[in-house]
Amino acid sequence: MNPIRTYQVCNVRESSQNNWLRTGFIWRRDVQRVYVELKFTVRDCNSIPNIPGSCKETFNLFYYEADSDVASASSPFWMENPYVKVDTIAPDESFSRLDAGRVNTKVRSFGPLSKAGFYLAFQDQGACMSLISVRAFYKKCASTTAGFALFPETLTGAEPTSLVIAPGTCIANAVEVSVPLKLYCNGDGEWMVPVGACTCATGHEPAAKESQCRPCPPGSYKAKQGEGPCLPCPPNSRTTSPAAGICTCHNNFYRADSDSADSACTTVPSPPRGVISNVNETSLILEWSEPRDLGGRDDLLYNVICKKCHGGPGTMTCSRCDDNVEFVPRQLGLTERRVHVSHLLAHTRYTFEVQAVNGVSGKSPLPPRYAAVNITTNQAAPSEVPTLRLHSSSGSSLTLSWAPPERPNGVILDYEMKYFEKSEGIASTVTSQKNSVQLDGLRPDARYVVQVRARTVAGYGQYSHPAEFETTSERGTCPPTPVPAPPMLATPPLTCASPSSLGSGAQQLQEQLPLIVGSATAGLVFVVAVVVIAVVCLRKQRHSSDSEYTEKLQQYIAPGMKVYIDPFTYEDPNEAVREFAKEIDVSCVKIEEVIGAGEFGEVCRGRLKQPGRREVFVAIKTLKVGYTERQRRDFLSEASIMGQFDHPNIIRLEGVVTKSRPVMILTEFMENCALDSFLRLNDGQFTVIQLVGMLRGIAAGMKYLSEMNYVHRDLAARNILVNSNLVCKVSDFGLSRFLEDDPSDPTYTSSLGGKIPIRWTAPEAIAYRKFTSASDVWSYGIVMWEVMSYGERPYWDMSNQDVINAVEQDYRLPPPMDCPTALHQLMLDCWVRDRNLRPKFSQIVNTLDKLIRNAASLKVIASAQSGMSQPLLDRTVPDYTTFTTVGDWLDAIKMGRYKESFVSAGFASFDLVAQMTAEDLLRIGVTLAGHQKKILSSIQDMRLQMNQTLPVQDKESVISTIMDCVHYLGTPESPPFID
Repeated sequence: MNPIRTYQVCNVRESSQNNWLRTGFIWRRDVQRVYVELKFTVRDCNSIPNIPGSCKETFNLFYYEADSDVASASSPFWMENPYVKVDTIAPDESFSRLDAGRVNTKVRSFGPLSKAGFYLAFQDQGACMSLISVRAFYKKCASTTAGFALFPETLTGAEPTSLVIAPGTCIANAVEVSVPLKLYCNGDGEWMVPVGACTCATGHEPAAKESQCRPCPPGSYKAKQGEGPCLPCPPNSRTTSPAAGICTCHNNFYRADSDSADSACTTVPSPPRGVISNVNETSLILEWSEPRDLGGRDDLLYNVICKKCHGGPGTMTCSRCDDNVEFVPRQLGLTERRVHVSHLLAHTRYTFEVQAVNGVSGKSPLPPRYAAVNITTNQAAPSEVPTLRLHSSSGSSLTLSWAPPERPNGVILDYEMKYFEKSEGIASTVTSQKNSVQLDGLRPDARYVVQVRARTVAGYGQYSHPAEFETTSERGTCPPTPVPAPPMLATPPLTCASPSSLGSGAQQLQEQLPLIVGSATAGLVFVVAVVVIAVVCLRKQRHSSDSEYTEKLQQYIAPGMKVYIDPFTYEDPNEAVREFAKEIDVSCVKIEEVIGAGEFGEVCRGRLKQPGRREVFVAIKTLKVGYTERQRRDFLSEASIMGQFDHPNIIRLEGVVTKSRPVMILTEFMENCALDSFLRLNDGQFTVIQLVGMLRGIAAGMKYLSEMNYVHRDLAARNILVNSNLVCKVSDFGLSRFLEDDPSDPTYTSSLGGKIPIRWTAPEAIAYRKFTSASDVWSYGIVMWEVMSYGERPYWDMSNQDVINAVEQDYRLPPPMDCPTALHQLMLDCWVRDRNLRPKFSQIVNTLDKLIRNAASLKVIASAQSGMSQPLLDRTVPDYTTFTTVGDWLDAIKMGRYKESFVSAGFASFDLVAQMTAEDLLRIGVTLAGHQKKILSSIQDMRLQMNQTLPVQDKESVISTIMDCVHYLGTPESPPFID
């Protein structure tokens, strides 16, 4: 209680006081703002008796800037200018004579400062006070480490609210993950607002509360930069030095190029086990078992190496097989443990090596391990000789030639030719060492049937197909004239004239000319009559009363026109199958596996090998056992439809099997199956150009169908198939789903006696069953939306009835995420209510072609609400207080049809209506889901206006409405009427 008063003044009895105190020069040292702490006491003027009114209880604080210590007793002048006033300082507490002195502490700041230093000054104008201490200081942000970055000591700014940027540097063994790297220092000397960050580099882990990055110890590693810890080395790998980013593999262990750094090291597989060969003449089947050791990997593949061997024991040499040896399914990269080898030479020794390889086999310096099997092919006769050719003919001879067999299966020793005069049928044979022969001793003007076969050490092959040739008359020799023909077909006899009788021949021809012209005319009349009678009978047979069909038939038979013919217009549907679908022998079909189920039976993958054609993969639809005749007709009708189409974007019909069981439809095999599931499996994996290319293919297929006057009626992504080259093809031309109901399939809803895929179908087709190419265009717009959303379900999980109501209220699907504006606008064009205003498929193809050529137009992304003509819930909420009765309120929300139901049920006041639930609406007869939601929505508005809460039993209704809002608006925000 005895403070040392360093400076004091108390001239209160004298008026006009102006007392000053100044500090020495204070160097600024880059400080921009200075803080001053003052400790002082002030005596209460009221406690001093007999003083004039000039007594004060305050003093003033000033500062003066200078570049050096230049102040003196007279300079600067003792006045406010040139000194700069900081503040008038007043005490919180003053003291009297009887009280102990109470010390006041005040802090003031000033800035910005720009010169080398400053003076502090204090002015007294009539107070009784003492200045105990003065402390001048500044604030700074101390150096710190944050987010693996070091920030230096930083002075605060010129103003209390200033933020000073401090650039940072990553600590040792850390790297930047985002730039710029900086912290802000505020006016109170506190760090705030970090920008950018560092993280521990590869081979280092965080330590000391994220202030250090410590190297991984030997035996551990860290493959990526980040905050994760070091991990022990994966199996079969090691590290010998600290800070390892990857563990090196042990000897004879490897990582594939596609393996990550944290993958275990693996090795090559052991050889396949138990190789079994089954030789059948010049082909064989190889089968084997899985290796005992897979090398720790699951990407096992097999290669089959074929070697042809010569010589005996001790002198045997082997070389690679010829290129014509065929391996099915393939020779290299086999996933299955079975291969069929054909086109081998007869009586030849072969060695087959079956190699087991995996992803690291290419890393090993040693060749792949294999299991070998030695085989010797059996006897095999040569294949059939191709068609014979006639080189020349005379009255007594024929000169013929032929190509060697496609598969000789050894050295051809000779050829045997069998020939006979067609009228007699007595055959003669002749052999030839060459692939040509001259038959002598024949009768002139006679027709001969000729066949030839080849012979090797294995024996004779099959005879060629019969070919017919004719000798000339004895008068001369005709030029070479090949006359190959099927058996039992008559050919007019050849006539020719010898050089010595040209004149008489010309005269004879002139005499017979009228007879020839008359015969030709009669023949032409006969042919025309047959055609006319056939057309008339056909029209009578096929619904002659159907004028539309007659018009189509006329278009179909017009030159250059091809129009789709409905197979159901045939009195016998089997006739349509025979006309448009090719019958395939069941022996040419091999079913390999079941890949799905169709409407009529199983869908399988198989192979089709027809004579003279290479083997191809096919999709096989089978008709289930116990079918009815109507099911068989409906099943084969799809083949009758597909058989009329020939376009690269329409699924191709290979043929049908109807003469054996099961009945089958064979189409080309599409490796990637249905488009919707394919897109869902590859979400986000394609560029916009690739997606537009898929859409272009679908549109091109639909353009072809529309030009043939075919209406698909079920165009959807599930009915588009995709092959390995991402080519999309329109499929599923069955009509049965429009004829029968299947309650287990929610995609199709019964309407007017048929089934309709509501989400994909145009409004006029739903309401009036009016299916046209324009309704297919509407469906194509939905397919566009499916493709751009990677297989999302149109209208999400809305009910079919809600979809119908939404479309009727002009709601349209919003653009999918990242969908270009041009594509969404094309969708909206497809969804125009007036079908006559929708684009044609030819226009759609042209539009997509332009977008593909001008890729920049696809970079403009549509907003979530672009193109929506009227969002369903964007409405004005009617105020119930403006209506006098419940009936008026129902009229306002366009539900006036239920006025009598409300009144008869007792809901005649708004208070009662506000308590209604979904069960109440059902009880009074409001059964339509759309009407229920609309009334309940208005009731919820009414409750909000009444400031009421929702009853517990309406929770499900509210949740349902919120979900509808989310779906309709395309945003997760709640609608405005939810409290």
